[in-house]
Amino acid sequence: MRSARRLSARGLLRTFALLLFAAALAGAAAYYWHVYWPSSQHRDYTFNEPGNPVFYKGEELKPSAKGSGDGLKLPFELIRTIIDPTIHYEAESQSVIVTTANKVIRLKTSQLTGTINEKPFKLQFPVEKEGDTVYVPIEPLKELYPIELRQSSDTGAVIVHKKGDAIAWASAKQKGDKPDETRALRAGPTVKADIYTDVPQGERVMIWKDAEDWFFVQLENGYTGYMRKQDLTLEQPEVLPEPAKPETPYVPWKPVGGKINLTWQQVYNKTPDPTKYGPMPGLNVISPQWFMLADGSGTIKQTADSSFMQWARSQNLQVWALFNNGFDPKRTSEALSTYDKRMNMIRQIVSFVQLYKLQGINVDFENVYLKDKAVFVQFIRELTPFLHEQGAVVSVDVTVKDGSETYSLFLDRRALAESVDYMMVMTYDEHWGSSPVAGSVASLPWVEKGIVQIMKEDDVPASKLLLGVPYYTRIWTEKTKDGKTTVTSKAVGMESIDKLLAEKKLKPTLDEASGQNYVEYKEDSSTTVRIWIEDEVSMKKRIELVKTYDLAGVASWSRGQEKASIWPLIKETLEKRP
Repeated sequence: MRSARRLSARGLLRTFALLLFAAALAGAAAYYWHVYWPSSQHRDYTFNEPGNPVFYKGEELKPSAKGSGDGLKLPFELIRTIIDPTIHYEAESQSVIVTTANKVIRLKTSQLTGTINEKPFKLQFPVEKEGDTVYVPIEPLKELYPIELRQSSDTGAVIVHKKGDAIAWASAKQKGDKPDETRALRAGPTVKADIYTDVPQGERVMIWKDAEDWFFVQLENGYTGYMRKQDLTLEQPEVLPEPAKPETPYVPWKPVGGKINLTWQQVYNKTPDPTKYGPMPGLNVISPQWFMLADGSGTIKQTADSSFMQWARSQNLQVWALFNNGFDPKRTSEALSTYDKRMNMIRQIVSFVQLYKLQGINVDFENVYLKDKAVFVQFIRELTPFLHEQGAVVSVDVTVKDGSETYSLFLDRRALAESVDYMMVMTYDEHWGSSPVAGSVASLPWVEKGIVQIMKEDDVPASKLLLGVPYYTRIWTEKTKDGKTTVTSKAVGMESIDKLLAEKKLKPTLDEASGQNYVEYKEDSSTTVRIWIEDEVSMKKRIELVKTYDLAGVASWSRGQEKASIWPLIKETLEKRP
């Protein structure tokens, strides 16, 4: 009896162990099925946007395109997002405006005639506005941009490629003994994810991302999803050929082996007689104030002088005439507001360049509303191709980056630098005429900081920058009455300061903080006069900055305020080798 009971106990243990083993096998099988057994669940693939979806590098963009074949149209916002951030839509005239290095293209809604540099050309399909969305026909886009558009005839999906892009291709792996077996395109990088579609063997896919054992891929019909690496055979990548090089790019003038040495000439009603100018050794560009915006429709008032041009040619000087906005923000805002008004200004400027045989135009817009920041850039983008057609250099004047909305913040220096040949940085006035505190017009540390900031923060290359230097000095008068000090100033030229120093027998001392000679004296017990002097000392230090940062050159404001010794000093400092 005891032996039988012992056998029965052993049997129970064996049975229990077998049950445990079976349960473990079942658990392992369930785990394997849950984790590793591929799901066969299918799910319909849907694009995110209605219409003809647009993809770039596997990402679906919005909104969708419309049409097909030659009638395909891309949404304006999508073009701006992935192709050209500078493309411009003007709601008032319902115009799409594209600017390139040498072209200004205007396409008006519902019109089959566009213009390239104001010359008409025919379109097969017009720009179209549907609700808030503007659609642009691909016909001109393919000519203007280095892009390739591939549209699926099955789904209407549009895949955008840029010339120079590399496309990694693969094909669904083939299996000789099972030619009908397919490979799954799944919703996620796991075998448990739903299947979007079964990919036949040999079908090609584009690889956009690596996800460990998976690739994120796209079929030629636009579908995107994940495929196992082991299900794909890598193929030769496709590199879209770079676009053919455009016509010879415009190369702006610069002195052979040297720096630009420009001076501005103030003009009020009539240009001063240049034959009475003193010698200006080293000068190679002069910029007379000849053109001014006269009204909100874009009319330009001009005081150009043919005899001045003859004199400049005799002196081997380039003439880059200055065009300013009269420093009137309302007038400026109106003139910049539409393509037609901007083009009115451009046509006049071009005609002046042709008439007077100018070598360049210097744009000096100041006191501009912050809201007009983008449209001022647009004006410069539109102006540049027309002037380059005439062989004329385009330059723009900017302030350093501190200051008010209307004098500093409205300037998009980065965007402007992309269009212009040169940028003059007006590194003055650190202390302006009505400043409540006396100080230097442009202390050396302030000047250097302003130039470096533009190069670093706005990526403006040194080869485009001219250092603006002042030929004037402010005489500051501080009066104290009843414990309160008031400050007034007046701007004078260099010779006036020399005369004052001689009359009062004053001896300046070097102010290390400003990098300038400084003098002060008492007029009476309550009045102190302070002067941070612009002279050979300050000018030499400024020109050395041009060389330190290898800037394009120097621009001085303005001719007639300097003394004769300044010209050879600038020339020698610019030319001196280390």
